[in-house]
Amino acid sequence: MAESNLNQTTKVYGSGKEGICIIRCTHDIPGGRALDASRIPAEYDVISAGHIVISKAGQYILLGVNGGKFATLTEGESYIGVLRTAIMRQDPRGAIVTSGQVNGACTPFPIDDAIAKGLPHIEFLFTDKRN
Repeated sequence: MAESNLNQTTKVYGSGKEGICIIRCTHDIPGGRALDASRIPAEYDVISAGHIVISKAGQYILLGVNGGKFATLTEGESYIGVLRTAIMRQDPRGAIVTSGQVNGACTPFPIDDAIAKGLPHIEFLFTDKRN
């Protein structure tokens, strides 16, 4: 299970989109969670706000990335929510939005139908505006 030392300080460098990615958060996981970042390619030092969080056997995991897209779920996995702010790969702990509105134009990767259906309490807006 992923663990985090809450006594350390880490400076997070984001993409500058943190303020516009989560439009409205009506519910989240209180206190955030330590996240398993092992499925994220090594070249991503910063994991952006809007990244999808999943769960398997009670563990919170950042959804993997394949070819510039979010990976698909495997057996036993379920969607949990969306990362609220950017986090560092070396210190993967963050707040997770479970209900609200997300600007789909600034998520790190496109939101597909499976993700949108898997997170019915999150409304993904502006997904047609991606560059």
